[in-house]
Amino acid sequence: MIEKILNKSLEGKNLQKEELLKLFNVTSPEEIQIIMDTAATIRDQKSKKIKLTSTVHLTNVCQVTPKCKYCGFAARTSSEGYYHPFYKQEDEILKAALSVEDSGIPRISCSGAHGYHGQQAVTAAKVVKENTSLELLVNVGSDLNTESLNELSHYETDTVCCNLETVNESIFNELKPGEKLKDRIKICEMVSELDLELSSGLLIGLGESYEDRVNHLFFLKKFSSLGEIPIMGFNPYQDTPMASHPPCSLEEQMKTIAITRIMYHDIRITVPTPTIGPENVKYSLMAGADNLATVIPDHYPSHVKGVGSPAYGNLKEVVKVVESMGLKIEYRNASK
Repeated sequence: MIEKILNKSLEGKNLQKEELLKLFNVTSPEEIQIIMDTAATIRDQKSKKIKLTSTVHLTNVCQVTPKCKYCGFAARTSSEGYYHPFYKQEDEILKAALSVEDSGIPRISCSGAHGYHGQQAVTAAKVVKENTSLELLVNVGSDLNTESLNELSHYETDTVCCNLETVNESIFNELKPGEKLKDRIKICEMVSELDLELSSGLLIGLGESYEDRVNHLFFLKKFSSLGEIPIMGFNPYQDTPMASHPPCSLEEQMKTIAITRIMYHDIRITVPTPTIGPENVKYSLMAGADNLATVIPDHYPSHVKGVGSPAYGNLKEVVKVVESMGLKIEYRNASK
């Protein structure tokens, strides 16, 4: 049964919700492997080049109240995370960006907590775009408005990320009581209206159903400038209200990455190294991902805690994994 669905995708035909749901409900290791192989084939037909994205965390001083129940990024939420408050100044952002550029990594994500109407992102965009040749993604969620989005466009920001995380509104409201799903959807719409590339992804393992995931993947189709879908597996942070919630299994992450690729042939599928675990990066590639995020070079000028997990991917180790699989790294320039 799944072979017919997979062949339909390989032929470039659109799959229906019930077909994707059948793929999610597969449980046998053999069939999961077939799904992953199909996804990798689809990715490789487009390109065998893997993009890397590094990061700079702008601030963990978050004004969302009450805090998201799983957050270990905001100040004072977890002893494992960025417990002490910080707000990076322009010179600190520049040092981090220059370190990433010098490493050959082509892209940097500038992300931060809420409460600044996007001005933390605008400052980062100005610093990065005026001083480096890096591709830039900014991610401050729904902490944006028309003014800040226009400023991000002015500085030629390449991608704006606003993850919905889940489209199951009851789960969203339970786990993110200080935010509203409709606000995140509105930002995604505004990004698309400005014709800025939109990145918007799924946080899985929160208690959502397979139907929720399928609905989410189809919901993303409404955003005309969608160019990237991050797939993030939940990991519990100590001291948070969800500290005892089980982590998302590697199998569920691989299955979701692969099915996303089977549905979206041409969109960048991003897997942050913290959420899958640096030691599991190869599995995300086997499942059809083509962008690895939170990849940190040696001599990076500040200490990094991953979002979703304290761990992160070291550039040298990530490169070894990618090349061992017969794939190529997309460097900032060919001489690197």
